Amino acid sequence: MRIYLDNAATTAIDAEVFQTMLPYFTEFYGNPSSQHSIGRDVKSAIEEARKKIAQLINAHPGDIVFTSGGTESNNTILKGAVRDLGVRHIVISAVEHHCVLHTVEYLQQRGDIRLTVLPVDNLGRINIEELDKVLADSEEKTLVSIMHANNETGVMIDIEKVAQICQRHKALFHSDTVQTFAHYPLDVQSIPIDFLSAAAHKFHGPKGVGFFYMKKSSKINSHIHGGGQERGWRAGTENVAGIIGMAKAAELSYEHLEEERAQIKLLKAYLIQEIQKAIPDIRFNGAIDDTSLYRVVSLSLPPHPMGSLLLFQLDMQGICVSGGSACSSGASVGSHVMSAMNVPTDRTPLRCSFSKYNTESEVDVLVEALRNLYKDVH
Repeated sequence: MRIYLDNAATTAIDAEVFQTMLPYFTEFYGNPSSQHSIGRDVKSAIEEARKKIAQLINAHPGDIVFTSGGTESNNTILKGAVRDLGVRHIVISAVEHHCVLHTVEYLQQRGDIRLTVLPVDNLGRINIEELDKVLADSEEKTLVSIMHANNETGVMIDIEKVAQICQRHKALFHSDTVQTFAHYPLDVQSIPIDFLSAAAHKFHGPKGVGFFYMKKSSKINSHIHGGGQERGWRAGTENVAGIIGMAKAAELSYEHLEEERAQIKLLKAYLIQEIQKAIPDIRFNGAIDDTSLYRVVSLSLPPHPMGSLLLFQLDMQGICVSGGSACSSGASVGSHVMSAMNVPTDRTPLRCSFSKYNTESEVDVLVEALRNLYKDVH
């Protein structure tokens, strides 16, 4: 039996979501660009899914563009803002996901933009006053791209406050909400945000599908050229079953948001309590209060002779956790997030991330495994 505590990397698809998708592989298989009845039926289903997604964030359906996921969405927004909206200055935090970090570095290397990287404190938080000052001093058209919740630590920004600062300085604001969409309420009418991005597999939907929202006044052109799909904003035959599944997963997540959040918060609190008893020298990367994503705990394990093999040893015991971002799990360099937070290099970061399918007994197994790994370490 395996224990899966890596839900910030991906989640198991919900059985109801899977059943909703199945007919779109077998019965409703038409190409949504076709003019015949089977194609039109599928096109209608896609538009219904678009309406559902839009309603959940209080957007207009025409402002939602379906993509292959968060990476494509973020690339499209960042490159499109430079290409189509005249952005010449981009501001990010030092702990952005690599799909944002590497994209803006590419734009900087091309000479397209000036890049400002805001440092974070030892809890992974940006300085809001520093952001305000950077924008006040910026003379170029500026885009701020700061993720709502960090994927490695769970540390969150005050998205409304950041959006208001951007609005005051007439800067565009994009937030990578891959870790928070369908886990927190988001209202694009009350939050002055120009772009946000999301991915279905973070909330019990299928992999390979996501979307981005773009405000009507901040329209960008297609990043992928070809056909006229997605009203010309994203060429390529739509991932029909994926889109249907994403809308269903989002609908279910928001429908059960309060009860599932309460359940998962209890698990997070239980892990924090028990791991502190088991390993007194345990520390945490980032905040562990309500300013942090309720389903993520980033542990900072004490120095251990086999520190680099701790994840492997847990995996051998059937416990699936992460050292950080799954997107860079094959990299040989350390985490840029841990480095930005000045986490000591002799300590081992370990990310535990929960879903509605996790239990207290699974936490007990993890804590006992870690206790045994550290029992002879002084």
